[in-house]
Amino acid sequence: MVGRSKIRFFNDIKLRVLNKLSTWQSKRFSCGGKEVLIKAVVQAIPAYAMSVFKIPQTLCEDIERAIARFWWGSSKTQGCIHWAKWERMCHAKTRGGVGFRDFSSFNQALIAKQGWRILQNPESLMEKILKAKYFKHTGFMEAKLGSNPSFVWRSILWGRQVLHKGVRSRIGNGMQMPVLNNNWIKT
Repeated sequence: MVGRSKIRFFNDIKLRVLNKLSTWQSKRFSCGGKEVLIKAVVQAIPAYAMSVFKIPQTLCEDIERAIARFWWGSSKTQGCIHWAKWERMCHAKTRGGVGFRDFSSFNQALIAKQGWRILQNPESLMEKILKAKYFKHTGFMEAKLGSNPSFVWRSILWGRQVLHKGVRSRIGNGMQMPVLNNNWIKT
């Protein structure tokens, strides 16, 4: 159960990442080797938890800080200059970055995928349970937080923000389209 202290609950993920990075000595790897290790191993460790829960921002920042230290060759005893901001390192290679993941954005995208599944599979067990508890009389995109929501529901609503930016409706026969409630022209 997640409970109130989310940082303590997700601390195991951070410890696994830190443990993995500490076993590798960054001086022994080339830039390409470090990049592959970071992308294939380290950034994959929190992926499952990130697809279900909103990971606390401080935890995301701690993991990103540890990856940056490994990338630039810093250690506990010896510091090193970070020649670029982490934001810049998260840009795609075509945009001048290295292509590392911004953990907060990645987390929100994975949770948005759960919201997309709710929209696409209205007969799924997850959709039926969430609909019965949180949005009985509305659709998923119009659902409110409600009283005493679970951490999973809060996370899904956080991910739904991504869907709001890109989801479009098909009119069809027009019977299911709430004409008065939709923004037809951006203001």
